[in-house]
Amino acid sequence: MQDSTLTPEDPAIIALGASVTERAIALLNEHQIIPDELQQKMLATHIKAMAWRSFSGESLPELELEMFDEISPICLRLAEQACSWMDNLAYEEAHLLSVHFEVAKDNELSNAQGE
Repeated sequence: MQDSTLTPEDPAIIALGASVTERAIALLNEHQIIPDELQQKMLATHIKAMAWRSFSGESLPELELEMFDEISPICLRLAEQACSWMDNLAYEEAHLLSVHFEVAKDNELSNAQGE
């Protein structure tokens, strides 16, 4: 869906990013993963950039997927689901997004340990 007239600040990009962010946070909450306020802002920024790449066709730099070996299967699966809500994204997008999900998942562990 490449469109050279759009910019990252186009209302369509912002709306898609906001919609997917809202859905992603709801999905995380369904799995008792609760991102804090800062994590939600970082997630929204990342997803807005994903929305831009979805429209622009801009590619990611090459990633070594081994860097993501410590991401839990649930966070990767949820990130893949969230990425499926946009078109034209590289497979690696889910790995990058899963890092945000994993950090939010660690909130539960930190809270349980009283940190």
